[in-house]
Amino acid sequence: MAHIISKLTHDFPLQTTPLVVSSVSAGFPSPAEEAVDVGIDLNRLLIEHPAATFLVRASGTSMVDAGIFEGDLLIVDRSLQPQPGSVVIAYCDDQFLVKRLTKNRDGLYLVAENKKSLFRPLQVTETVVIWGVVSSVIKPLQHTIGAKELR
Repeated sequence: MAHIISKLTHDFPLQTTPLVVSSVSAGFPSPAEEAVDVGIDLNRLLIEHPAATFLVRASGTSMVDAGIFEGDLLIVDRSLQPQPGSVVIAYCDDQFLVKRLTKNRDGLYLVAENKKSLFRPLQVTETVVIWGVVSSVIKPLQHTIGAKELR
């Protein structure tokens, strides 16, 4: 399911991208402001624990209702403690999975977030290893085109 792209370390050079000081209206248009801040480093914004963080590309459609689509880059932090409600990367039966961690009276389960998914809830046992918590998703906007067909 998953292909690890790269492990992030403190050794990556800082690279900043210009940051416009004002926010962008998703409602009615507002006059554009010309003020641009110094910049923002996306590594610092998105990665809290570089030594424990890796990127992985999502495949499949079982998590589209959580906003995770085929080809999205998932930022996974292994230092975060998985909690019920977390989206996690798990390893089971020689494959990686991205699923929502849930809890009921019988224990912890991994569940898909796609009403059309055939994935049945998987109980977390000693054969299921939680590798990390998905902290962010990086996606191109074209992934959202046609997203309703995947649900």
